[in-house]
Amino acid sequence: MNDRKDDMQDGMAEATRLTRAGRLAEATAIIQRTLRGVLHKDGPGTGQDSATEPAYRIVEEKPSATETSTESSRRGTVPANDTPAGSAEGRPAAAPGVHSHGAQRSPESIRSSTERIRRVMPGAPPSPAQTSGQFIDRTFSNAAGTRAYKLYIPSAYAGQPLPLVIMLHGCTQSSVDFAAGTRMNVLAERDTFFVAYPEQAQSANSSKCWNWFQPANQHRGKGEPSLIAGITREIMSAYHIDAKRVYVAGMSAGGAMATIMAATYPDLYAAVGVHSGLAYGAAHDLPSGFAAMKKGTSQQMRQLAKAIPLIMFHGDRDTTVATINADHMLDQWLQGINDGRRPAGGAAVEQGHVVGGHAYTRFTYRDARGQAIVEKWIVHHAGHAWSGGSSSGSFTEPKGPDASTEMVRFFNEHPRK
Repeated sequence: MNDRKDDMQDGMAEATRLTRAGRLAEATAIIQRTLRGVLHKDGPGTGQDSATEPAYRIVEEKPSATETSTESSRRGTVPANDTPAGSAEGRPAAAPGVHSHGAQRSPESIRSSTERIRRVMPGAPPSPAQTSGQFIDRTFSNAAGTRAYKLYIPSAYAGQPLPLVIMLHGCTQSSVDFAAGTRMNVLAERDTFFVAYPEQAQSANSSKCWNWFQPANQHRGKGEPSLIAGITREIMSAYHIDAKRVYVAGMSAGGAMATIMAATYPDLYAAVGVHSGLAYGAAHDLPSGFAAMKKGTSQQMRQLAKAIPLIMFHGDRDTTVATINADHMLDQWLQGINDGRRPAGGAAVEQGHVVGGHAYTRFTYRDARGQAIVEKWIVHHAGHAWSGGSSSGSFTEPKGPDASTEMVRFFNEHPRK
């Protein structure tokens, strides 16, 4: 244990020195080697390298043919004892066979205004016919640089105003990979909306991570946020996009960047979806970014000028971005609602599980007008992967509830006022 701690401290100290010297590529390599060594000593390796996001790809077996014959949105009520017991706030669920009666419930559960249990059926894998629209390549440039992006145009588009969803990938991912894993193009074709995938340049980060931990990329009109906002506005200018239904979502490093976009451009995006991400301003450099991923932010979180509606997903077995980050993000968003006062009455709590897959707990918070403005989904026994995603993409967990479908549903419920 002491050797691991020493290795970590030495590696992070050297990475800090290199970062301050402007030698980011070398700092990234040090972080990668440190992570590989520590994770190897702690247990099984993760298989891929990442500067700020050690890879944790989960490839599960596909649901049976019977299970995949229904849409992912089909739900039904099941008895309470049919749902594995576990903490709703990110602590590990009870081990199989452990009797859970009398277990202490979380404060959110005790304060809940409603508590329901449901079963979610997994969705069928996509087919080429489900994405018969156009998937085109574009680039955008401004003073901060140039970024490529992919844009999916649904086949039913004929000039009518449509919603737009901006999807931000995680480290080591590409726009095509992220589209395949989240199946967002399938939903865009089904529900008729645009979806765009900005892609991080490898010259900006050797592992293609969005640089959410750098102060230069945490402000409106600067750095990577200006590029992502520029891509959004370029699409809005080129096509008939409903300005009240523009959304942003992301995974891991992309999830952290999505919170930055929500915090700095609340007038552009109507709602935000974050999977396995971090709070806005959770870090100020590479070492503090790594520390936040493991233990949550150690600095005072920035207050949001305006909190747009948020839906977030996080696995409670995530060893890459600790689940406490979902709690910190929740606190940050609730403080941004009702002038810094947490909504009265606590959360509505719903428990359920995917047939043949993972259990989950959903917390729903409402504003003073009674509108659901924040949803937090904790997926039990899931790691660092997109819940309900397709194994044709990386970092996916097919056995979880369908995060893509739930985000689209949430977005549809929250046009910008």
